[in-house]
Amino acid sequence: MTKQLLMGNEAFAHAALEAGVRVVAGYPGTPSSEVIETVAKLHGEGAARGVHVEWSTNEKSALEVVAGAAYCGARTLFTCKQVGLNVASDPLMSLNYVGVKGGTVLFVADDPGPISSQTEQDTRRFASFAKIPVLDPATPDQGFAMMKAAFDLSERYRTPVIVRPTTRICHASTFFDVADKTDALEVPEEGFERDPKWIIFPRRAFEAHGEINDRLKAIARDYAEDPALLAFNPIMERPAPADGLAAGDAASVAPSPRAPRLGIVAGGVSGAYAREALRMIEESAATQGVEVPAYRFWQVGTPYPFPEGLAERFSQGLEQVLVLEELDHVLEDALLAFAGRTHAPFDVKGKLTGDARDRGENDVDDAAMRIARFLGVPHAAPAPPPVSYEAATDASLPVRPPVLCAGCPHRGSFYAIKRALGKTPAVLCGDIGCYTLGNAQPLDAVDTCLCMGAGITMAQGFAVAEPHKKTLAFVGDSTFFASGLPGVVNAVYNGHDITVCVLDNATTAMTGSQPHPGTGVTLMGAKRAPISIERVLEAVGFECIVRADPLDLDGSVAAARTAVEFEGPSAILFESPCIQLTRPDAPASIASNRCTGCKKCITEIGCPGIGFDADARGPKSRERGQAFVDASLCNGCGLCTQVCPFDAITMTSCASGGSCEAAPDAPSTEGGRHA
Repeated sequence: MTKQLLMGNEAFAHAALEAGVRVVAGYPGTPSSEVIETVAKLHGEGAARGVHVEWSTNEKSALEVVAGAAYCGARTLFTCKQVGLNVASDPLMSLNYVGVKGGTVLFVADDPGPISSQTEQDTRRFASFAKIPVLDPATPDQGFAMMKAAFDLSERYRTPVIVRPTTRICHASTFFDVADKTDALEVPEEGFERDPKWIIFPRRAFEAHGEINDRLKAIARDYAEDPALLAFNPIMERPAPADGLAAGDAASVAPSPRAPRLGIVAGGVSGAYAREALRMIEESAATQGVEVPAYRFWQVGTPYPFPEGLAERFSQGLEQVLVLEELDHVLEDALLAFAGRTHAPFDVKGKLTGDARDRGENDVDDAAMRIARFLGVPHAAPAPPPVSYEAATDASLPVRPPVLCAGCPHRGSFYAIKRALGKTPAVLCGDIGCYTLGNAQPLDAVDTCLCMGAGITMAQGFAVAEPHKKTLAFVGDSTFFASGLPGVVNAVYNGHDITVCVLDNATTAMTGSQPHPGTGVTLMGAKRAPISIERVLEAVGFECIVRADPLDLDGSVAAARTAVEFEGPSAILFESPCIQLTRPDAPASIASNRCTGCKKCITEIGCPGIGFDADARGPKSRERGQAFVDASLCNGCGLCTQVCPFDAITMTSCASGGSCEAAPDAPSTEGGRHA
């Protein structure tokens, strides 16, 4: 064993390996991606022996890979972010009816905020919908233990089990004692055993539904009685001061002569926030000489099936209960239902009553404010840190939205499309990826974004409803394979007049540059023949397919016009590698004696590598100021040299970038990194 500082997701990977996982599959998505990447890294180093790990084409494929291995008795792990579970929902809903043989854990990371997602959906809701047990860690340490326990629980009841951390758990770091080397558990000698139960016919589904309901009751009892699972649901009590405990002390819950009347329930990471908030309140009260009333605290780590045995134990003698959780009012609903069924005389306060945040993340300070108000004790918000006079008097920095990187080839693709369309009425359907940022000014080239793969098929709906407009869909190369294929087939089959713009940067860029079927390499390093997007489009019946380098502006505009003017399904393949995968060229420079201060290089393409100095002066810009190149950001893509109408931007005049003076008759050098 070795003590290591690990991110939560890294620790989850170690826990799964120590539990003997043999097959790991998933699809990249923040905040879940590091789990699979850590397994792959450890396997590549020889520390994780016998494990197979892969980035599958999408979440549905990944879960089905896992299911097949689990039928054989292998311990398996599936990973995705919360919206990825939508893609995997078809096999998910049936898998619980069929059951599994090997321990099967579904690691689904939720994203309150959201920080990097299109929804704030709560996987605990999905768990109850699919009738699959879920574990909800409050800390990375607890998540490490939950991951191991989930495999045992899965095998005990032959059901998949969801582990649902949120972003702060996934990306927080702490120290763990982890094994130096791990070995995957062997598949049982009998392997897959043929049995009618593996085929989900309607009659079998009816029988299985009854088995699932019975199983959930048994699991709920285990949550309340099994010591390993009970540890995830600690209940603590602060008796009244007359009971002999000093302020801040806590004891295991037990009947007390002066039992609390107030209870606090917190689930997942909110449990950690609530613990810290209670400590702060106790310390603040002691400083002020204020008495904190008795209370009982329940940290819920097993929200579904709801452990009513623990709820009964927790609620004895309580009159009011405050619930803190992210995101939906799942525990609040469960407590209300429990109180209704058992006629328990306590009121429940939380999201539904306006006593807790109804969306977004919780935090310690907010939890402390709400808990103090609930307990009826004063609690001062923490004092802000001292600030310098300079910081206090400077104007506040504006909010900085995310932007495409300097030199991103997607910028050239969007700009070329806008140039090709001119004033032609058009709808530009976007998708999930870095290129969603094409909606920002000045590009303003994305009108819609719904979910992965939707751009292609939504474009077809627009084309039918508004045939007088040109309809284009942007999709990345990874998303094309993940969820774009049905859309392109549908376009051909139904003869929709759309143009599909594939932004092929040779990676899955937004989530960390993972490989995909078009890159020619798997996560485990095996070389494969890259699957050609062009050949796929040809095979399904696209008759107009043009290729372009988005950093060659004239060529891209010409290609876009060809595709857009074609009647029927057409495609443009914009091919240029992500700048994170390439070595930068020398930065561009702007000739001060040519720059007119027109700002076209800024207002047309919006590259963060170009700035504007309002105080700069030149023979042509005069009082208007001049543009300049930030050499620390510019990577020499050359797009700006093709946009400037005055040939003021060159790739060769100043090796160090920035601004310089060109000879009056010096020709402009266009181009850049064309890959």
